[in-house]
Amino acid sequence: MIAHLDGVVATVAPEGAVIDVGGVGLLVQCSPGTLAGLRPGERAKVSTSLVVREDALTLYGFGGDDERNTFELLQTASGIGPRLALAMLATFSPDGLRRAVAAEDVTALTSVPGIGRKGAQRIVLELAGRLGSPSGSEEAGHGPGRAGAATMGSGGLAGRLGTLTWRDQVRAGLVNLGWQARDADQAIAIVEPDLLAAGSTGLAGENGAGVAAGAIPAEDGSDESAPGRADPDVDVAVALRAALRVLGRT
Repeated sequence: MIAHLDGVVATVAPEGAVIDVGGVGLLVQCSPGTLAGLRPGERAKVSTSLVVREDALTLYGFGGDDERNTFELLQTASGIGPRLALAMLATFSPDGLRRAVAAEDVTALTSVPGIGRKGAQRIVLELAGRLGSPSGSEEAGHGPGRAGAATMGSGGLAGRLGTLTWRDQVRAGLVNLGWQARDADQAIAIVEPDLLAAGSTGLAGENGAGVAAGAIPAEDGSDESAPGRADPDVDVAVALRAALRVLGRT
């Protein structure tokens, strides 16, 4: 078993990344949240799980051991394969998933593309008591947490994949999870105001000056928050889960 990869990120795409380890480029399938933590040219460490099939050897990458272990445990339930397990971890953090199962929240589980009501009931029945207890560091349900955030050697969590905006990343993630592009765009439009407001408020608090990223007055007195200016930083994993909550209600 390949437990983790520690190397330089060669390329990043919406469905996966190539990590150069000792001169060998390894393709890793990742959730959108994990991909949000990877930037080409920077060193990264991702926990991995190797799935062996007759026609393929597929390596899945995660932001930490807890997410990887949850991914493997999910596949012990009837009807859950690697792709569906990855979709569940794109919708929920590990602790959010533990809470949903412990609370028998079938409605929340059906927000995952590919899981119907009967499937959610089966998941609750088969995984109850096996996922462990939540850490208590996140809010109930789809709490953002750090699941899917790769450990970076330098530079911390990257909020962008190359030149893609957070909207592009969330849209690609939703499409890869089975949603139509039209529905993905509508969900992003619904959650965007709250995400931008949260990003502005959070950065203003960090700076202690009441000025948000993307709203810094220019030297000529113009407002940098005008259309076409940079948005406040948005956590892609948080944005993806917010969009999935919207789609789960439709």
